[in-house]
Order: sequence, then C-alpha cells, then structure tokens
Amino acid sequence: MVRIRTTTLQERKRAGEKITALTAYDYPTAKILDECGIDIVLVGDSCANNVMGLPDTLGITMDDMVRHVKMVSRAVEHALIVADMPFLSYQVSTEEAVRNAGRFVAEAGAHAIKLEGPADKFGDVIRGILRAGIPVMGHIGFTPQSVHQIGGYKVQGRGEEARARLREEALSLQEAGCFALVLELVQADVAAEITTSLDIPTIGIGSGAGCDGQVLILHDILGFHPPRSYFKVYENVAEGIRRAVNTYIQEVKDGSFPSEEHEHR
Repeated sequence: MVRIRTTTLQERKRAGEKITALTAYDYPTAKILDECGIDIVLVGDSCANNVMGLPDTLGITMDDMVRHVKMVSRAVEHALIVADMPFLSYQVSTEEAVRNAGRFVAEAGAHAIKLEGPADKFGDVIRGILRAGIPVMGHIGFTPQSVHQIGGYKVQGRGEEARARLREEALSLQEAGCFALVLELVQADVAAEITTSLDIPTIGIGSGAGCDGQVLILHDILGFHPPRSYFKVYENVAEGIRRAVNTYIQEVKDGSFPSEEHEHR
C-alpha cells in the first residue's frame, strides 16, 4: 500500500471514491487499522471520553494528545495521521496555535491537524498553521469543544438560516486553505449539498451517506457504547473481552487454569 496524503484524498473526491476514517489512540489499534487499509487515522480529542474516562473532550491537554499521537505514529505506515487540536490549544493566539500544531508534526509524527470552528473565528489561525507547512482539516456542524455553548448534542442545519450559515462556513474554510472538512451531526441533505459545492472532500459523522467519506469512533463500532442512529456495532468486541475476563477469573478460582509452563513474551 502507498502512503495516503492530503492530495490522495482530493484525488479520491474527483474520482468519486469514498474515503474511510476511524479514530485510534494507541499503537495496537492503530496498527490494525493501518493493516486493514484505512485511509485516515484520526487521533481525536475524543480520546478524553473514550480512553481517559473524562465526561467530554474538554479536559484533554496538548501533552496528553502528543503522547497518544506518538503511539499511533509508531504503528502507522500507510494511512494519513490527523491529530485533533485540543481545547485551548488554538483559541488563544495564532502563535500558540502554530507552536502546538508544530508539536504534533515534529514531536509526535502527525501528517496534519484538525481544528473545530468557522473561518470567521479561526481563519488567521488556519492560515498561520498552513504557512508553517502543516495541512489543516476543518470541522463544522456540531463541534464538541463548544458543547456548552451549543447547548448539548444537537443536529445542525435545521432551518434555512442554519443551512445558509453552514454552507458559508464550509466555503470559507475551503477558501482559508483546509484540505478536507469534517461535517458532524449535520442534517443529511445539507451535508450532501455542501459536499457537491466544495472542491475539497467532506468527511461525515452522523451527517448521512452523501459526504465524500465517513469517520467513526473505533470504540463505538466495537460495542463499547450503545449504538446510535449514525453508527452500528460491527463486532461486539467489548462483550468478547467480558467473556474472556470472566472465563479467566473462573478458571483461576476453580483451579482449572492451565498448570503447564508457557513461554513468556
């Protein structure tokens, strides 16, 4: 397999080929995703609530994220590694945002970064990161770092004013230089309309099948959380882990645990 690059994704869009993306936060899962041929491995700030036990994405730090991106980059040979800019890593100033984005590339081995929000707020930040030679993926619709401002997990794009705002935000992010755009919890017909209007690829999550690609949280499709309308459990790995652990506990307690010597790894 050849290395996926930002230009590869744009070629896929022009060819009408769908783009695949999943999250990973550690070496073993990233290695499996890469071996399966996933296009994008997103080291999301969703690590906060999927791995670290936090209630939302707001508590994860740059140091946390750099550590997890390092784990992933050691495993991935083919996929494009995109690192999420965590809360307050890019909102304070352009200079701080460029420095933090640079850490993801120089220290951790990411190929691109993703940040949430429209160009009218973060256009200067996006352009500053691009001037440093770091590709930027945009993210609009529901933006988890603004969950308290938005008022919870809500589908975006309902009503003509909201539709028009999302269309304008998408075009502005393309003009600012983003190589791709995540559309999260955007009404499906609005997401499809945005997708056809852009030259850059759209990656949907909970935004219907009309996007150029899809991204999901790995823990969701493996059964760690109850299924929702926009994803299904493809393999209940969580239940498999429970069965294995319960069998181990029972064997140890009832004395049936293998007694012969085994080679240690």
